[in-house]
Amino acid sequence: MVEKYGTVGDFNETQNEYLDLIYELMQGRMRGKKPIAYIHTYGCQQNVADGERIKGMLSKSGFEFEDEPDNADFILFNTCAVREHAEDRVFGNVGALKNLKRKYPNTLIALCGCMMEQKHIADRMYKSFPYVGLVFGTHALHQFPELMYRALTTGKRVYVRDNDDDLVHEGIPIKRDGNFKGWLPIMYGCNNFCTYCIVPHVRGRERSREKDIIISEAKEMIDSGYKDITLLGQNVNSYGKNLKNSVSFAELLSEIDSIDGDYWLRFMTSHPKDCTRELIDAIANSKHVSKHLHLPFQSGSSRILKLMNRHYDREKYLEIVNYAKSKIPDVSLTSDVIVGFPGETYEDFKETLSLIREVEFTSLFTFIYSPRVGTPAAEMDDPIPASEKSKWFKELLDVQEEIAAKRCSSMVGTTQRVLIESEKGKDGILNARTSGNIVVETKALKELIGTFQNVEVTSAGRWILKGKVI
Repeated sequence: MVEKYGTVGDFNETQNEYLDLIYELMQGRMRGKKPIAYIHTYGCQQNVADGERIKGMLSKSGFEFEDEPDNADFILFNTCAVREHAEDRVFGNVGALKNLKRKYPNTLIALCGCMMEQKHIADRMYKSFPYVGLVFGTHALHQFPELMYRALTTGKRVYVRDNDDDLVHEGIPIKRDGNFKGWLPIMYGCNNFCTYCIVPHVRGRERSREKDIIISEAKEMIDSGYKDITLLGQNVNSYGKNLKNSVSFAELLSEIDSIDGDYWLRFMTSHPKDCTRELIDAIANSKHVSKHLHLPFQSGSSRILKLMNRHYDREKYLEIVNYAKSKIPDVSLTSDVIVGFPGETYEDFKETLSLIREVEFTSLFTFIYSPRVGTPAAEMDDPIPASEKSKWFKELLDVQEEIAAKRCSSMVGTTQRVLIESEKGKDGILNARTSGNIVVETKALKELIGTFQNVEVTSAGRWILKGKVI
């Protein structure tokens, strides 16, 4: 039997009380001196942001975190439903925990996220993995302390899904994964219902956060030293449409951009049907917004775009891109592409290739179509064999690799402002990133990680640059 518990509203005092009770409960269950949690997140940046809120709540209950599950008293997989491969990995990793649960029966194993909002997945989890004690979907994140408390105290399996109350829940504690790059959700859900996409079915309809709350959080991050902040939403371009005091995404972006500080502001994901000239102008006139526009086109064929329910055609997409190029010098354009959508022919695919050649993207996130249960596309005729789609996919990668190499080569000899992000290895090589989201390798002291530096580009590969700090 699936049991449902919970309250509706903001993260309130009741949930904080549950966090205190969890801390007391863990004193008799943990293996070490402090309770240990292992949190593994799959999928998009929105999932990462959700994971940071789960860690924030656990941190308030006294938990510390490890990168492996073996010593953990609480194990949670934060799941993604966008690709079949991600789902398969979740099932495999949960199955691997059977022996650990047998050895340490007090360990609580949990799953959350988009996969858990799908009934057939939740049912499979319930039947096949009896040692999983807690499962909750994306809409129950604010109830997590209460749900975990009930799982710990009742000994019963707690499963909560399909609990879409259309609210935005504020006040959830956050424990961010980084200290100079951070995620800032501005809205949740999606109203577009592209025929291939499961997201609206698992994250619900669009809900925007209040502008003042977002600006306050952005200011807090900037004051704390964050250098690279990404605004998140399934479709950031439609931000504000459901707010009582309507505000456009361009207006929000400009207000955040006006905050004093030394930082870059990014955003994703941006839907072409809602990408306005007002937004492009806001980017062009900004001080802090990255000159990088991620604008998924998915297919270069207007016929396929209509089957996808994307609400724009090839001409409309190119019109937006050309306006962006005219207003933002050296704009870096990236995109998502689906190869082998049901009904796509090779002639349709060639239109995708020609669009890629015309736009000359910096990079692409490319996928062979993966059917998702519950979406209209999963019911469409799909006569093209997987082997043929793989050939198309390889052809696309070859074209984009040529374009990316050409762009990188054109940057040799230039000076680029970069954010130093991480060590690449043990040879003093650091990974950095330009405003246009291109990786630059440079030899420098690791103390520079988390700082902006000017780098002279000395050579280029297919996808990355190499240079020296000036």
